[in-house]
Amino acid sequence: MISMNWVKDYVDTKDIDLKVLADKITKTGINIEKVESRNIDNLVIGHVLEVTAHPDSDHLNVCSVDVGSEITQIVCGATNVRKDLKVIVALPGAILPGNFEIKKSKIRGVESNGMICALFELGLEEKTEETYNKGIHELDNDAPVGENPIKYLGLDDTIYTLDLNPNRFDCNNHIPFAYEVAAVLNTKVTLPSIDTKPVKDNIKDYFEIKVDTENCTMYNAKMVTNVKVGPSPEFIKRRLESAGMRSINNVVDISNYVMLEYGQPLHFFDKDTLGDKILVRMAHDNEKVITLDNKERVLNSDDIVITDGDKIVCIAGVMGGLNTEVEEDTKNILIESAIFNPYNVRYTSIKLDLRSEASLRYEKGLNYEYCNLAIERACHLLEKYAGGTILEGTLTHDKTIKKEKVVEVTLDEINLMLGMTLNSSDVTSSLDSLGFTYKIDKDKFIVTIPNRRVDVEENKADIIEEVGRIYGYDNIKATLPLVRTKKGVYAPKTKFRKDISKRLRALGFNEIRTYTLISEEENSMFRYNFKDEIKLLRPMNIDKSIVRQSLLSSMLKMIEYNISRKNNDVMLYEIANTYDNSYEEDTKISFGITGNYISNSWNKNNIQIDYYLVKGLVENILDYLGLTNRYTFKLSDNLPKEIHPKVNSEIIIDNEAVGYFGKIHPSTSKNNIYVCEISLNKLYGKKVRAIKFKELNKYPTISKDLAFIVNENITSEDITKVIKKAGGRLLTNINVFDLYKGDNIAKDKKSLAFNLTFEDYNKTLTEEEVNVVFNKIINEVETKLKAELRDK
Repeated sequence: MISMNWVKDYVDTKDIDLKVLADKITKTGINIEKVESRNIDNLVIGHVLEVTAHPDSDHLNVCSVDVGSEITQIVCGATNVRKDLKVIVALPGAILPGNFEIKKSKIRGVESNGMICALFELGLEEKTEETYNKGIHELDNDAPVGENPIKYLGLDDTIYTLDLNPNRFDCNNHIPFAYEVAAVLNTKVTLPSIDTKPVKDNIKDYFEIKVDTENCTMYNAKMVTNVKVGPSPEFIKRRLESAGMRSINNVVDISNYVMLEYGQPLHFFDKDTLGDKILVRMAHDNEKVITLDNKERVLNSDDIVITDGDKIVCIAGVMGGLNTEVEEDTKNILIESAIFNPYNVRYTSIKLDLRSEASLRYEKGLNYEYCNLAIERACHLLEKYAGGTILEGTLTHDKTIKKEKVVEVTLDEINLMLGMTLNSSDVTSSLDSLGFTYKIDKDKFIVTIPNRRVDVEENKADIIEEVGRIYGYDNIKATLPLVRTKKGVYAPKTKFRKDISKRLRALGFNEIRTYTLISEEENSMFRYNFKDEIKLLRPMNIDKSIVRQSLLSSMLKMIEYNISRKNNDVMLYEIANTYDNSYEEDTKISFGITGNYISNSWNKNNIQIDYYLVKGLVENILDYLGLTNRYTFKLSDNLPKEIHPKVNSEIIIDNEAVGYFGKIHPSTSKNNIYVCEISLNKLYGKKVRAIKFKELNKYPTISKDLAFIVNENITSEDITKVIKKAGGRLLTNINVFDLYKGDNIAKDKKSLAFNLTFEDYNKTLTEEEVNVVFNKIINEVETKLKAELRDK
């Protein structure tokens, strides 16, 4: 809540309609949710002339009250009402908070023409047991009868209740909000006085500070002696109450007052109980401290603490310790004005359930200029209203970045983004109102962002937004967009991803989406070309604590989930991004498959999943992407331990490994499950020639089958390479169609059968021509691989 009486100290709002002003400020993006005036009609200062007991009540009194225009009779139940007292009177027609209208009435048969009021009944202070027991409010003897009591008390204020976007939390404080008022009114802000008369004694002779953590970028300390703790001045009390804070004493109130002025929290230590040293450090795990609310808090190494070199005296940014509390007999004060890491303050306050006005401000980020000004302002007020003596000097630890935020933006860029037609004068007027300094170089504005505006980043968009909101978004004229129309298409990489997704669905797969965050156990699985992983500092769930680099642990969980529910024929795929600790992003394609690829319920002629079927699916996808004849499959012993060491293949394209597929190891799952994972980024990086039309061959083809008996370690790929090279241009296709081990084959041998297709686009091949090539192929395979032609 913002007190406009308070804002008047910094910006001249005389003769300004505050409701109209609220509308203008709201249009700039600082949303004022409610405008509340403290003035109440038919409220006057009264003088009690006579008090008599009510004839039909033991606790009511009948009062004769001079209200200026007349002498009227009012029945009152307050215990402190008495003759010659000056009071606040609500006359008939007054409407009090809660929509309570005062009317002429009879109370137990006696006429009453108004109500003598307490402040809480007028909404001017909180209703508590203490304020209720005080009874009606007693005014000073010099209070003018018949005048407005709200104005007499200095409470004729207008309160703005703000509903702010998170980035403009600074406007909950009066000086930052005053800059917004000044921008709307095109005037200047006058900052409050920070003048003091320090004595020659220097704080450096009495105190020292040391900061032993990077989470404190600025720490200022000043010393004030001989303070007199007592009630605050009325204007400080009223302003704190208008902001929803209760007055405690002049010293504590000044700390809160400066925080609500600048947005910079301060902490006051009792110097005599603190000692002569401050050490800022991180807490130790399970370290304990009793805070000002007399509760013991258990800390950990993420919490920033202020110590006297030994014991904790304050939880930085959250709450002070009971051991250095400012009390009624406090004489000497050490003032702290600091900037702490917002992240640490936020999570400490949440963990300890100690969200406060101070911690909220630390969480949003502070600026070093206000950190310096606020401590000087506190010294000024302590000197003036608490009789304090200010010592010379300020102890300072300063590691803040002082680099100016400078942005260059052109008029064309401003108009293009805003959709306006501003001229140079419009822009300079907006920047002047905002208090942003700038230079003009031809058509370019070189703008320096003031340090107080921590929400404005060093980029063009933020500057343009500031210009637009001050100039007025309501000045944008509605027009149809004048842009060239163009065909909507996916970005190349997005299209590539969607094409693969469509192909997988066409092959019978169903898409799944799983969590990016996984557990430690899942992260230990399917580790293939892993880098350092990203671990969440504060995971909400231990099962979601690491950013994954493989999709297969989640894929395996989904397949096992289906199998446990009797869904035994499963084909799933997922395409998703993975991340490592160097912030490199890779898109992975994964699929998992188990059970039957095709099920025939009529004659049970099912096609069950095996290595060769999975290999064929991978080949189908790669061929679809135009990578035919560029890939090979290699049995690898460098694959994750969850993959069967003898039933797998690493996928090699252009001599680069892009992924792998294989059967899940029996120690990981007893089910017959095959998985595959490929880097889409690596696939996308492979250049593919555009598809060309090729006429169907009008000449017949010749097909021949042959089988070789080879050693166990010879793969079909090894034989295919030799066949392809020996076959020359006439050999157009090679298919492996059979693998046999068993009777009539040695134990360390196997039989692999191939179907070969021969054709010529220029003529009809003869059997003799084909046999020449066919025999060459047999000879090459037998010679180079020590193979034996089966069934010669």
